[in-house]
Amino acid sequence: MRYPELYILRHGQTMWNAENRMQGELNSPLTEKGLRDAAKQREILAMRDLGDFVFISSPQGRAFQTAGIALAGIADHIRTDDRLREIGVGDWSGRLRDELPMPTNPYQSQYEIAPNGEGFARLKLRCRAFLADLKGPAVLVTHGITSSMIRVLVVGEKAHAERHSHGGQGRVYHLKDGEQFLLE
Repeated sequence: MRYPELYILRHGQTMWNAENRMQGELNSPLTEKGLRDAAKQREILAMRDLGDFVFISSPQGRAFQTAGIALAGIADHIRTDDRLREIGVGDWSGRLRDELPMPTNPYQSQYEIAPNGEGFARLKLRCRAFLADLKGPAVLVTHGITSSMIRVLVVGEKAHAERHSHGGQGRVYHLKDGEQFLLE
């Protein structure tokens, strides 16, 4: 399937990112670095012609705050869509990653085994539905795992070819004609 041109941003670093905590559906404030991450994304986007783009953010605080900074003076209106929220980690929300069990299967991650979590199959369905509803080019402000899933759906496994395939705070992914470009 062909998708419209996309720019995908991950929210800036949060307190819990810095502490290596699972956030999922919970929120923590952006750090000073997170504020700089969002400002850097704004500098990147300011050099682009985004006149025909819509601007859509996850409604979660860290993403919406990032959107406000990264899209200041660029977007007249930022819409939110719940399908851009981060993968749910259920009972592990707010817990330190180092205190949680690691999967025994090397092809799984903590996100996949989190009790009462969303899992990748449901995340994929949610992201696929979101992409199917897009009518034209868009700038998306989302989260690391959700960004990764959207990028895989749009460009395939080459989305993970970059060293920072988790969605890179302070970076912008440009997806066009089945290709992914990392803008830093």
